[in-house]
Amino acid sequence: MKHTYQVTGMTCSGCENNVKSSLLLVPDIIDVEVSKDTNSATITMENHVALNSLQNALGGRDSKYQISAQAHSEVLEETKSFFETYKPVLLLFGYVGVISLIASWQNATINGMLFMRFFMAGFFLSFSFFKLINLKGFAESYAMYDIIGKTFKPWGYIYAFIELALGLAFALNVNPVLTNSITLIVMTISIIGVLQSVLNKRKIQCACLGAVFNLPMSTLTIIEDFLMIAMSATMLILL
Repeated sequence: MKHTYQVTGMTCSGCENNVKSSLLLVPDIIDVEVSKDTNSATITMENHVALNSLQNALGGRDSKYQISAQAHSEVLEETKSFFETYKPVLLLFGYVGVISLIASWQNATINGMLFMRFFMAGFFLSFSFFKLINLKGFAESYAMYDIIGKTFKPWGYIYAFIELALGLAFALNVNPVLTNSITLIVMTISIIGVLQSVLNKRKIQCACLGAVFNLPMSTLTIIEDFLMIAMSATMLILL
């Protein structure tokens, strides 16, 4: 994608070079064309880069160089970028959610317990499927942020099969108390590493869909793990 921004504060060719070289250091930016005569910068990027990231690259709010959106909506672009980036996860959640709603529809209403069980079955079976496509790649990515995977490398391999087993257990309704207890423990451990990575703003690949899709770690990963924790805890309370 290519966007044109207004850049103020450039007074000479040296300023043009400073702005260009600074912006080229930002991840996902491929090319930059700068002009002091038109006070503009045309930026080509692989994925949309937020305006505040561009301003920080130029020295922050107090910099002599100030950048602003010229011909596009930042909110629209960031929303579009979010959906483009996380499309696989969002689609998967949508499919699993719709199927769970249909399967749990009884007597003209939705059975909450059935919905959660079917949703978790679909979640774990789907996510383990993508992990097993490239098990080695998943284990290596997972070890970059998981608190157990960092010190015990085989954990990534084991974790993929734990998800598969949990998916089957939820689908077949095998020992609900044990199944939900294991889910609560495993997902709580998993979310710790995710929280640390997101809070520290580490730009690493999320391994939730294995190594098949290159998804960045974000708050969406936290929501995904927290949802499983909340559902398993709710089911344990209501059983």
